[in-house]
Amino acid sequence: MASPARRPPHASGSGLSQRRRSAQVEGSAVYLAKRNELLQIAGDVFKEKGFEAATLNDIASRFGTDRAAIYYYFAGKEELFQEVFQATAKRVLDDNLTEAAGIAALEATAQEKLRRLIELLITSYEANYPYVYVYIQEDMAKVTFQSTPSAKEMVRKTRKLDRIVIGVIESGIKNGELRDDLSVPLVLNALFGMVNWTHRWFKPGEGKYTAQETIDTFSAIFFDGLRKPS
Repeated sequence: MASPARRPPHASGSGLSQRRRSAQVEGSAVYLAKRNELLQIAGDVFKEKGFEAATLNDIASRFGTDRAAIYYYFAGKEELFQEVFQATAKRVLDDNLTEAAGIAALEATAQEKLRRLIELLITSYEANYPYVYVYIQEDMAKVTFQSTPSAKEMVRKTRKLDRIVIGVIESGIKNGELRDDLSVPLVLNALFGMVNWTHRWFKPGEGKYTAQETIDTFSAIFFDGLRKPS
């Protein structure tokens, strides 16, 4: 008689799954510290190998344990990746907001500020590839319609970044540097549409174009159309 198939340790209702839920509810300092350490290690592995190629064995080996032990902290590779890139996206958005506010406050032309904002976003995406791009591609729309505090915070910060860029555009129009016959919201959408669409083809270290080439080309296209005719 054949022995019954063994369920994976993370299967619903398993003892390890119950232990994981209990540990997360209790939230002891030791457990949370180990969980955060595992998140950082998983982030490094995902960044090096990509989501598809990375395995739980890769992560467990670097964590100094076996694969089964990971299920004490996370349900599987998908949950690990979701938490890694969401945490990264939040941190990057915070950093970008700080940098963008500093750029907007510079004693510089609106065109120079906008170019620096384009540079900020492209270089930030490159440094945090692929997590921010995954957020843009797969979760940005979902976050907009979620009612969790975290989702609301992300939406609020994204709109704050929009307002910073709109302020720079409007200041350029007011001082006569930029043309005034275009819809400012459409100009904003054009800029972010151009930058965010790079998630479809820009792969740092692998693709045909560098970040600097992308910045230079986008800036040339954007400003040749935005500059007020002489």
